[in-house]
Order: sequence, then C-alpha cells, then structure tokens
Amino acid sequence: MTALEAGNGTAAGTGTFTPRPGAAPLPRMIRAQAALETRMLLRNGEQLLLTVIIPTLLLVLFSAVDIIAVPTGTAGGKGSAVDFLAPGILALAVMSTAFTGQAIATGFERRYGVLKRLAVSPLPRWGLMTAKTCAVLVTEVLQTVLLTAVALALGWSPHGNPLSVLLLLLLGTAAFSGLGLLMAGTLKAEATLAAANLVFLLLLVGGGVIVPLDKFPGAVQSVLGLLPIAALSDGLRDVLQHGAQIPWRDLGILAVWSVLGLGTAARFFRWE
Repeated sequence: MTALEAGNGTAAGTGTFTPRPGAAPLPRMIRAQAALETRMLLRNGEQLLLTVIIPTLLLVLFSAVDIIAVPTGTAGGKGSAVDFLAPGILALAVMSTAFTGQAIATGFERRYGVLKRLAVSPLPRWGLMTAKTCAVLVTEVLQTVLLTAVALALGWSPHGNPLSVLLLLLLGTAAFSGLGLLMAGTLKAEATLAAANLVFLLLLVGGGVIVPLDKFPGAVQSVLGLLPIAALSDGLRDVLQHGAQIPWRDLGILAVWSVLGLGTAARFFRWE
C-alpha cells in the first residue's frame, strides 16, 4: 500500500482512480447545449443584424416618419403610430429568430456535419432540438425587452392581458420553429439561406407587420390572414392595442401551424 493509498484510507486495487465514463444527467446536457447555442446565435453578426437590429430600425423608422398610413385605433396622439407598429414588430422579431435565423443556422450545421456528429452524442436528438428551442426563447426575451423599451420611448402605451401575449408568443415560436426546422432539414444549406431570407422579406410586406392587411384586396386578405405572421401580429395587436382578452381565432391559427410545422419537421428532417 502506498502512502497516497493509505492517506486516502483505501486499499490497493480498489480502483480509486479508475474513471467512471458516462453521460452527464440529461437536464445538464440540455442546459449546456442551450447555453452554447445561445452564445453562437448572439455572436453571429449576420443573425444579430436580422434578429435585433433590423426590427429595431423598422420600429424607429416607421414610428417616427409618416411613410405608411396605419390605422391607429386611438384618438391619434403621439403614440398612435407606434401603438399599431410595436405588436407587428414583436411578431417580426419572433419570426426572424425562430424561423429565419434558426433555419439558416441549422441548415449550415447540417451541411458541415455538425448535426450528424451531435446525433451520435449522449444528447438525444429531441434533447438537441429542445436546446435549440431554449436558445431561441432566450434570444426572444432579449429582443422583447429591447423592442419594448424602444417602443415605450417612442410613446407606446400597451394594455391587455399579459398571459394572452405570452401564449401568442409561445405558439408563434412553436409555429415558426417547426417551419424553420422543416426547411433546414429538407433543403440544401444554400437553398435554405435564399428561401428563408425571401420568406422573411415577403412576410414583412404581406404579413400585416407594417402594411395593414386591409390595404390588400379582399380575397388576398383572407389568404394572408391565415399565415402565422399575420395571426401573431394581429393577435398581439388585438391584445396590446385594443385590449382584447383572448384572441381565440389567432391562437387557433398558430396552434394549427405549430402542429403541422413541428409534426412535419419531425417526420421529414434529415440529419445528414
């Protein structure tokens, strides 16, 4: 028996210094992966531009400059334009993070084999997707805090049920995450990059974010109103601008998109 063994109070050959290989507890693995995903997302300059800077600039620009006539829903004070725009910009921020940013990042991770390697790690595939979702939620919290502070400084006066706002944001995140993962898991990375940015621009114009849906022809309004971005922006606007309690129609549309998006992504997502 060596002095070290004696000092430890153990006998030789008991395996005191034998390593114990094995995976860390699942919650710890998910937290670690979520923290990594969040840091990677916030360090990416292009994604930061898309998810934080562009929505903030749009909010400031269209609130301060009378470019597009928007329905105020108020008596027309200083904050009337921002009262309409702020909920739509919040919806745009959710889409930019949960859909556009996640689709592009995941698409290139798939291309470079990152997902393939992570898929054989102790972290299960559903755990990896959970970590990505947590990173999206953390980013959205930061976006919401920033955009709310800017909107309040511009004269925004929100009201309504906070729980309804939270439910809309969660369902909107689920819907856009499913669509983003579906795109990233079925298209090539370059195609995902082009398609995600194109969809972002099209929905920015036609999703009721800045341009009210009533500016479009009646038949087009009916179709656009079924899009997740329109349901999210209209639902947030009903609550935060008009004081609605629970926007059931918009919540129903987002719930359908969530089930379809996440279910289809789980069925067709390719890890290689």
